[in-house]
Amino acid sequence: MNSIDFYKKVMTLHQEGHSAAVATIIRTKGSTPRRTGAKMIIYPDGKIFGTIGGGCGEGEVIEKSFSVIEKGIPSQHQVDLTEGLFYEDGGICGGIMDIFIEPINKVAISK
Repeated sequence: MNSIDFYKKVMTLHQEGHSAAVATIIRTKGSTPRRTGAKMIIYPDGKIFGTIGGGCGEGEVIEKSFSVIEKGIPSQHQVDLTEGLFYEDGGICGGIMDIFIEPINKVAISK
Protein backbone atom coordinates (compact mmCIF):
# COMPACT_ATOMS: atom_id res chain seq x y z
CA MET A 1 0.00 0.00 0.00
CA ASN A 2 1.35 3.41 -0.85
CA SER A 3 0.60 6.64 1.00
CA ILE A 4 -1.36 8.15 -1.89
CA ASP A 5 -3.84 5.25 -1.96
CA PHE A 6 -4.19 5.37 1.81
CA TYR A 7 -5.00 9.08 1.96
CA LYS A 8 -7.33 8.84 -1.05
CA LYS A 9 -9.30 6.25 0.90
CA VAL A 10 -9.42 8.53 3.96
CA MET A 11 -10.64 11.46 1.84
CA THR A 12 -13.29 9.28 0.21
CA LEU A 13 -14.58 8.27 3.64
CA HIS A 14 -14.80 11.96 4.63
CA GLN A 15 -16.52 13.00 1.43
CA GLU A 16 -19.04 10.15 1.51
CA GLY A 17 -19.86 10.78 5.17
CA HIS A 18 -18.63 7.44 6.51
CA SER A 19 -17.09 6.97 9.93
CA ALA A 20 -13.96 4.92 10.57
CA ALA A 21 -10.68 5.19 12.48
CA VAL A 22 -7.02 5.48 11.53
CA ALA A 23 -4.46 3.65 13.65
CA THR A 24 -0.85 4.86 13.35
CA ILE A 25 2.23 3.40 14.99
CA ILE A 26 3.80 6.38 16.76
CA ARG A 27 6.60 4.62 18.66
CA THR A 28 8.25 1.21 18.77
CA LYS A 29 10.67 -0.48 21.11
CA GLY A 30 12.38 -3.77 20.36
CA SER A 31 11.37 -6.10 17.57
CA THR A 32 7.98 -5.22 16.04
CA PRO A 33 6.29 -6.37 12.83
CA ARG A 34 5.97 -2.81 11.45
CA ARG A 35 7.78 0.45 12.04
CA THR A 36 6.77 3.93 13.18
CA GLY A 37 4.42 5.54 10.68
CA ALA A 38 2.63 2.36 9.57
CA LYS A 39 -1.12 2.98 9.30
CA MET A 40 -4.39 1.17 8.87
CA ILE A 41 -8.01 2.19 8.49
CA ILE A 42 -10.55 0.38 10.67
CA TYR A 43 -14.18 0.33 9.54
CA PRO A 44 -17.11 0.02 11.97
CA ASP A 45 -17.72 -3.56 10.81
CA GLY A 46 -14.14 -4.58 11.70
CA LYS A 47 -12.78 -4.66 8.16
CA ILE A 48 -9.41 -2.98 7.66
CA PHE A 49 -7.36 -1.33 4.95
CA GLY A 50 -3.61 -1.51 5.51
CA THR A 51 -1.90 -3.13 8.48
CA ILE A 52 0.08 -2.32 11.58
CA GLY A 53 1.44 -5.84 11.85
CA GLY A 54 -1.36 -8.38 12.06
CA GLY A 55 -2.01 -10.95 14.75
CA CYS A 56 -3.32 -10.41 18.27
CA GLY A 57 -1.81 -6.93 18.60
CA GLU A 58 -3.66 -5.71 15.53
CA GLY A 59 -6.81 -7.34 16.90
CA GLU A 60 -6.45 -5.33 20.13
CA VAL A 61 -6.18 -2.12 18.13
CA ILE A 62 -9.24 -2.99 16.04
CA GLU A 63 -11.23 -3.55 19.25
CA LYS A 64 -10.06 -0.21 20.72
CA SER A 65 -10.95 1.51 17.44
CA PHE A 66 -14.64 0.72 17.80
CA SER A 67 -14.85 3.04 20.83
CA VAL A 68 -12.94 5.77 18.98
CA ILE A 69 -15.35 5.49 16.03
CA GLU A 70 -18.39 5.56 18.31
CA LYS A 71 -17.27 8.43 20.55
CA GLY A 72 -15.27 10.43 18.01
CA ILE A 73 -12.44 10.88 20.54
CA PRO A 74 -8.81 9.93 19.70
CA SER A 75 -7.04 7.39 21.89
CA GLN A 76 -3.60 5.92 22.41
CA HIS A 77 -3.02 2.20 22.94
CA GLN A 78 0.11 0.22 23.71
CA VAL A 79 0.56 -3.20 22.15
CA ASP A 80 2.95 -5.30 24.23
CA LEU A 81 4.35 -8.17 22.21
CA THR A 82 6.81 -9.24 24.91
CA GLU A 83 4.48 -11.46 26.94
CA GLY A 84 1.82 -14.09 26.51
CA LEU A 85 1.28 -17.42 24.89
CA PHE A 86 2.36 -16.43 21.39
CA TYR A 87 5.64 -14.98 22.67
CA GLU A 88 6.44 -18.14 24.60
CA ASP A 89 5.80 -20.22 21.48
CA GLY A 90 7.95 -17.92 19.33
CA GLY A 91 4.91 -16.63 17.40
CA ILE A 92 5.38 -12.89 17.88
CA CYS A 93 8.16 -10.35 17.59
CA GLY A 94 8.84 -9.40 21.19
CA GLY A 95 8.65 -5.58 21.13
CA ILE A 96 6.26 -2.82 22.11
CA MET A 97 4.26 -0.53 19.80
CA ASP A 98 2.44 2.65 20.80
CA ILE A 99 -0.53 3.26 18.55
CA PHE A 100 -2.48 6.50 18.06
CA ILE A 101 -6.09 5.89 17.00
CA GLU A 102 -8.01 8.82 15.54
CA PRO A 103 -11.58 9.01 14.28
CA ILE A 104 -12.56 9.72 10.71
CA ASN A 105 -15.89 11.48 10.77
CA LYS A 106 -17.94 12.98 8.03
CA VAL A 107 -17.25 16.58 7.17
CA ALA A 108 -19.38 19.27 5.65
CA ILE A 109 -18.24 20.12 2.16
CA SER A 110 -19.13 23.53 0.75
CA LYS A 111 -20.13 23.67 -2.89
